Amino acid sequence: MTSPITRDEAVEWLKSMPQLESDMNHYLETEAIMRALAEKFNEDVEYWEMIGLLHDIDWSLTKEDWAKHCSKAVEMLKEKGFDDEFISIVQSHGYGYDEIPVLKEKQRTKKIEHALIASETLTGIIYAYALMRGGKISDMEVKGLKKKFKDKAFAANCNRELVKEIEKTGLELGEFFEIAIGAVKKIAREINLV
Repeated sequence: MTSPITRDEAVEWLKSMPQLESDMNHYLETEAIMRALAEKFNEDVEYWEMIGLLHDIDWSLTKEDWAKHCSKAVEMLKEKGFDDEFISIVQSHGYGYDEIPVLKEKQRTKKIEHALIASETLTGIIYAYALMRGGKISDMEVKGLKKKFKDKAFAANCNRELVKEIEKTGLELGEFFEIAIGAVKKIAREINLV
């Protein structure tokens, strides 16, 4: 599927808003993991990575009022020419949250939706683990990440059940960790890791 804007335009659009560096890193990490998953599943790489990059397009404008998160994104993405399916997939990462009443009762059903929620949630655990290791991701291994994943006190705000949704795509958790670590390693410099 063809995107109405290029990746560079999407990055500039994100940067045109008051972004925290940590948020920008999160968008780039999610994009990288979604790209790697698309390659694994033989899906449309550009489409999946654009979903990852823009999944939180309204976050800098709604983080103080969660009820509007994922809803403001609808008008923003429509304005840029994204279709209803793209917008629906972006919104799907807000399904089930009490803080977003309009999406609370909705459920993810598509492979790409499960991939997105798992990817965007796992970024928090990977980044926190890298920081704990002095900002190093270059030699991060699945075994270590699995250990941190099992430790519920570590990166406690990252919901492990959402990461486990990757299993609904047919991918085993360990394999997902391997794919995700590999993807983030490729963009380490961009997100200030080594």
